[in-house]
Amino acid sequence: MRSTHRKRATATGALLAAAALLVGVQTGSASADIGWPAAPAAAQANPGATPAKLTPAQRAALIAKANETKAATAKELGLGAKEALVVRDVAQDLDGTTHTRYERTYDGLPVLGGDLIVKKDKAATTKGVSRSTTAKLQGIAAAPKVAPAAAEKQALGLAKAEGSKDSKASMAPRQVVWMGTGAPVLAFETVVGGLQHDGTPNELHVITDAATGKKLFEWQAVENGVGNTQYSGQVTVGSTQSGSTYNLTDGGRGNHKTYDLNGGSSGTGTLFSGPDDTWGTGAPSNRETAGADAAYGAQLTWDYYKNVHGRTGIRGDGVGAYSRVHYGNAYVNAFWQDSCFCMTYGDGEGNQKPLTSIDVAAHEMTHGVTAATAKLIYSGESGGLNEATSDIFAAAVEFNANNPKDPGDYLVGEKIDINGDGTPLRYMDKPSKDGASKDAWYSGIGNIDVHYSSGPANHFFYLLSEGSGAKVINGVSYDSPTSDGKPVVGIGRDKAEKIWFKALTTKFTASTNYANARVGTVAAATELYGANSAEVKGVENAWAAINVGSRPGGGDPDPGGSVFENQTDVAIPDNGAAVTSSIAVTKTGNAPATLKVDVDIVHTWRGDLRVDLVAPDGTVYLLKNTSSGDSADNVKQQFTVNASSELAAGTWKLKVQDKAAQDTGYINGWKLTF
Repeated sequence: MRSTHRKRATATGALLAAAALLVGVQTGSASADIGWPAAPAAAQANPGATPAKLTPAQRAALIAKANETKAATAKELGLGAKEALVVRDVAQDLDGTTHTRYERTYDGLPVLGGDLIVKKDKAATTKGVSRSTTAKLQGIAAAPKVAPAAAEKQALGLAKAEGSKDSKASMAPRQVVWMGTGAPVLAFETVVGGLQHDGTPNELHVITDAATGKKLFEWQAVENGVGNTQYSGQVTVGSTQSGSTYNLTDGGRGNHKTYDLNGGSSGTGTLFSGPDDTWGTGAPSNRETAGADAAYGAQLTWDYYKNVHGRTGIRGDGVGAYSRVHYGNAYVNAFWQDSCFCMTYGDGEGNQKPLTSIDVAAHEMTHGVTAATAKLIYSGESGGLNEATSDIFAAAVEFNANNPKDPGDYLVGEKIDINGDGTPLRYMDKPSKDGASKDAWYSGIGNIDVHYSSGPANHFFYLLSEGSGAKVINGVSYDSPTSDGKPVVGIGRDKAEKIWFKALTTKFTASTNYANARVGTVAAATELYGANSAEVKGVENAWAAINVGSRPGGGDPDPGGSVFENQTDVAIPDNGAAVTSSIAVTKTGNAPATLKVDVDIVHTWRGDLRVDLVAPDGTVYLLKNTSSGDSADNVKQQFTVNASSELAAGTWKLKVQDKAAQDTGYINGWKLTF
């Protein structure tokens, strides 16, 4: 969970193991195929496609059966002699269809980024396969040329840059096959612990090429989303009595426990306990209050996944995670760690706003659900989808809770006041309202922070649920736009949740991007509601409305609405030479007479700046001239240019020059809308 809108950090990404609420590059149009066959045109709704509500024992039996047949499955899939399948998860529909998720090994080594899902009907006939990659596991070196110590040294250096002071890896380099970013190669995976700069635990994974010593990938596995609670009023929370003592152990929900870290940053701290079954006073000064909020949030998340989607516990195995509150001192964040299967909450600014609201709890624990299912790589477009999944189900849990003190909404973190001005952290109806998130997909969105590239998927879910335009829901006003200017009619939040959950658990793989997500959600909606249903059309319209694919019937969703963007920072020299930021446009035909140029420049005393748009043929269009009287900060403005005489295709440039001394800044980003 990103707490402030600082300059963007490039996501380096990865295979999810943990996550915090705070706040694969694809080019061209957002379209792809993840391996699911198109449904017949006449396909009808299939009630049997609804996920079955499996008990932990039933799920364990399915996993055992999949393990018994995994060798035969590998042979059926045509895997090589050195490849083997490892069963990670199994989901089943009411009609007996099973969706088995596998990892792979190669010559005994773990294969990272090679996961796949096999769909079989009740008769065990294979009906579809979805793969993270179609690359073949071949041509892999038999032995490393680089010493493990070199890989460890590299990882320690990278972790040091993040704040870790550890002098030794917490997980020594292990040999793996890496195929998360192209052709498979022999590599080392090293994990370094310690703490990050802001006090968040560090679990940095570094992948090093075993032949060259080059860093191939890195990711941070700790990703920053009767009780008298601070945010939800007086509620019932699960507790356990032992003799004359009560403790915050929820025996009805996998023995979820809530601990007080007492300002510490490791271990479990002290289990909340006392002589009565009343927890907290509603005030942050009482240590039990945050514990009650955390226990309540965990309870609501457990109940939502079990009652709505038939999933018993985060992993589906009936085991409860545990929660820790009062982490550090005035720590403004919360995070999920898959390594400890636990949730941790800071107390916020001044230790007065613990990050224990319903949506924060649901957001973070949903990272655990994603880790147990799709395992979306926490980088690029898949990282944005990972974050959006947590926001989507945070909203779903909040609506499902129906708590009058914290009614359901499409806002993220509205109770915890991270911004200090009462505004939420993120907005799902129009993500760009937070100043950094994106409303629609564009080529290059995979290059920005995953908390901001999640915006289009959040926007998709809102549009699919509620539709576009102005409306008021539970007292909150929304006004959701579309990138193609055409309206979207919502299908209802309940159906939207079921479609996203089915896609997450049976369609998405580790490397799913926005185009894949469209394919997966259309497939899920088709199975649930039928190929020609209003629900499928709604999914297609909502994706087109955020610039992913076209409206039903084909064609460009808006011939005049293609968006191209560059979000790379460019420093502007003080009273120096002009600098440029480039965008490669692939659209055919001429540019429009109303070309929209959105400029985002961070700079004190904006009057120092001259800003121009430079067309591919070198023609210069003045957007903003210098002005000695314009002392305001920043240029965050949309300009309209008559560029109808220009061919759209080619490299367009934003040219900026600081023509006076003393004030400095940078181009934060810009975009063109044709």
